[in-house]
Amino acid sequence: MKELYIDDEAEQFRRTAARLASAHIRPLAQSCDAEDRFPAHLKQPLFEAGVLTMPIPEAYGGVGASTQAVSVVLEKVAHAFGTMGPVLLSTFSPIKIVAAAGKPDQQKAFFEQLTAKPSIAAFCLSEPHCGSDARAMRTRAKRTGGRWMISGQKRWITNGGVADHYLLFCRTGEGREDISTFVVPAGAPGLSFGAGEKKMGLRGGPLCDVNFDDVEVGEENLIGDVGDGWRILQGIANTMRCWGAASICLGIARAAHEIAAKYAGERNAFGRPIGRFQGVGFKIADNATVLRTAQLLVRDTNWRVDQEFPNVSDVTMAQVSMAKCYAADVAMRVTTEAQVLGGYGYMRDAQVERMMRDAKAFQILDGSNEIQRLLVARHVIRQHQ
Repeated sequence: MKELYIDDEAEQFRRTAARLASAHIRPLAQSCDAEDRFPAHLKQPLFEAGVLTMPIPEAYGGVGASTQAVSVVLEKVAHAFGTMGPVLLSTFSPIKIVAAAGKPDQQKAFFEQLTAKPSIAAFCLSEPHCGSDARAMRTRAKRTGGRWMISGQKRWITNGGVADHYLLFCRTGEGREDISTFVVPAGAPGLSFGAGEKKMGLRGGPLCDVNFDDVEVGEENLIGDVGDGWRILQGIANTMRCWGAASICLGIARAAHEIAAKYAGERNAFGRPIGRFQGVGFKIADNATVLRTAQLLVRDTNWRVDQEFPNVSDVTMAQVSMAKCYAADVAMRVTTEAQVLGGYGYMRDAQVERMMRDAKAFQILDGSNEIQRLLVARHVIRQHQ
C-alpha cells in the first residue's frame, strides 16, 4: 500500500537510496566503524545518482527535492550505516539554507560549485564554550571595505577537514542576535582544522574543530543580508531536526529492530522460537509500535514543513522538536532492547551494538533532547495562557 505522505518523487528517491545503500554503503559499514575510516569514495556514486545535489533548485542543476524526499533518503542511508546520515545531513542543510535565504547571485555562486563535481559541505554552529546557547557564539566577521574577515573557532563539526564548503553562523554586531551566515570554501587562507575526535559512535564520520584565523571572503559569501543569521537558524535551519536527525534515527532504529525480530523468530530455546515467549515477543511488539509512531510523527512534521517552508510556523516548529526528541529516544530504546540477541548482540558481528552507539549521539546533537522538551513545553504553555 502506498504511504499517505510519500509522493512519487519521494518514492523514486527512496528506491535510489536503497539501491545505493545496498551496493555501496552497507558493505563497508562494519569496516569503516572498526577502523574509524571515512569512505570518501562514496561521494562519486552519490553524486552520479543525483543524491548529493537533490535539494538544489532546478534552476541551478538540482531537482529541488522536498523535505519529505530528503528525509526518506537519509532514513534509507542511515539504515545501512548510521554514520553516513550526518555526512549527508551536513551537506543538505547548507543547500536548503542557501536555497531559502540566499540571493540569486549567492545561490548561483554556491550551487554551480556543488553541481560541477562531487562535493560535501559542513554546518558550523557550536563553539568550545556554547552549544545549546547558540546566541553566545564568539566567532566574528568584520567588514573591511568590500570584504569580510572571519575569526573564531567552531567545535564538533561533522565533515570538518573533508568538506568542500563550510557554512557558518558568526557575530556581525554587538547584540545577542546580530548574527550572519557565510559560506567559506575549503582551502581559504586562514582556514584550519583540529585533530579528529575519537567518538563512541558514528565512527568513520569526520568530526573536528574548524578554525577561522582572519579568513577573508567576499560579499558573495554572505548568505542573505547582514543580521539575517538568527532568523535563518531559527526558522530554516532548525527544521533539519526533523527531516535530518529524526529521519536518521528512524533508519538506525529500523535496522536494529529488523535484526532483533529476525533473531527472535529463528533462535530456539526450550523447544520453541524465543519470540513466542512473552518476555521477548512483547519487546518486539512494543518496539514495532513506537517505531511506527515515530515514523508517522516524522512524516507528518515533514509534510507540514513542506507546506510552510521557509516561513515555518511556531506550531510546526514545536512539532519539529517533538519529532526530533521522540525519534532519538525511540532509536536509543530500540537499539538497546535489541538485547534479545543475548550475548550475540554484545558482539560486533551482530551490528546492533554499533547501532546503539550511533543512536546515542542523536539524543545530544542537533539540539539536545532536553532543549527540545524545553521548547515544546514553552509552546504548549503559551497556547494555554
